[in-house]
Amino acid sequence: MAAPTRSRRLRKLWGKIDAFVYPILALTLLVLAWHYAIEIFDVKKFILPKPKAVLDTLIDDWPVIQREMWPTIKEIVFGYLMAIAVGIPLAVGIVASRVFEKMFYPLLVISQTVPKIAIAPLLLVWFGFGTTPKILIAFAIAFFPIVIDTVVGLRSVPEEMIDLARAMGGNAVSVFRKVRFPYALPNIFGGLKVAITLATIGAIVGEFVGSSEGLGHLLLIASGRLDTTLLFATIIVLSLLGIVFFLAVDLAERLTIPWHTSQRQGGGGTGTFEVLSVEELQLESEV
Repeated sequence: MAAPTRSRRLRKLWGKIDAFVYPILALTLLVLAWHYAIEIFDVKKFILPKPKAVLDTLIDDWPVIQREMWPTIKEIVFGYLMAIAVGIPLAVGIVASRVFEKMFYPLLVISQTVPKIAIAPLLLVWFGFGTTPKILIAFAIAFFPIVIDTVVGLRSVPEEMIDLARAMGGNAVSVFRKVRFPYALPNIFGGLKVAITLATIGAIVGEFVGSSEGLGHLLLIASGRLDTTLLFATIIVLSLLGIVFFLAVDLAERLTIPWHTSQRQGGGGTGTFEVLSVEELQLESEV
């Protein structure tokens, strides 16, 4: 029995590390293909630099990149937090009130048909060339998936669970707090993951339109100089920022709803929603 147990442990260990091994392997193959393609086809440096040249630029120009990175991080974080602060309450209002939904949901959809880069110059006129327009653009791009996924999650609760909570004496607030919202958390975190990547894009779009600092501004400078090594180095930093922010949201999801992530990773979940119980609900009986 020792051998099967050891085999299961090895499979479990591999299941934890293969999520990192395969992406690293794919990235290594991509870098090798990049390097040898330049060697074989004799591509000029100003068109496509070698990976080593990009790495050297990333190291040599790191003080400049780091200085420009912090304004971009601030724009992403504040725009994202604003999207959460507006998006989730808006979704709750849409689900809670039919009148509220009829009034604002069509406007919400119409607002997404307007290209955000088209309103960026208007925000610059209103708020100047500081960080505020970039934060607002990041917010405008990021908040829509939060609203939609939250609405879907809040409306996906089985009616049987709602009826059980009400039969136990729960009012609308307690039913929402102890049934609807916990049940919707997987959808909410799905929207939050999409939103953080969109907030990163929004901050860069804002910096493209008008800025004197930030990674988007650095990209414009490098493009004007045809400095492709600096372009690639800055793009790599932006990608790493997006990955770090995404992993932070993913970690928050794992800590907040471990029952969901364990099921998703095959951790032995039953496939049912296990948050609701008579002891846990303890719903208030006041109306």
